[in-house]
Amino acid sequence: MTLHSPYTAWEGDTVHGRRAVLTSVGVQLDRLFARVADAPRHVIETGLDMTGEVPGRLHGRFPSIDGDWFGVVNYEIGYADGRAQKVYLVDQLVPFDVLRLRERPKRR
Repeated sequence: MTLHSPYTAWEGDTVHGRRAVLTSVGVQLDRLFARVADAPRHVIETGLDMTGEVPGRLHGRFPSIDGDWFGVVNYEIGYADGRAQKVYLVDQLVPFDVLRLRERPKRR
C-alpha cells in the first residue's frame, strides 16, 4: 500500500494496475537525525547506525503551510554491528533538504 499525496505520480493503467512512480533518492541520516551539539555519547554496538546516506524510494510529496516540502519515502536503516537485517521504514515524511536525487543505472 502506498500513501497517496496530491503530488504522487502514477504509472500503468486500470487494466494492468496502477502503481506509484518510485524515484531513487539518498536519505542523509546525519541531517535527518541530527544530534544535539555536545550531547554525551553512549555507544551501543548493537544500535542503529544513524550516520551517512542510505538509499530510499520517494513516492509522494506534501508542502507545509510555510512552503517547505516533505517527501514520502521508504528507506532502510542498518545496525552498527553490520548484521544483514535492517529496519524498514515505510511512508515516512522526510524534509526535502535531507534527500538527494540518485541517478538510475543506465540499461544496456
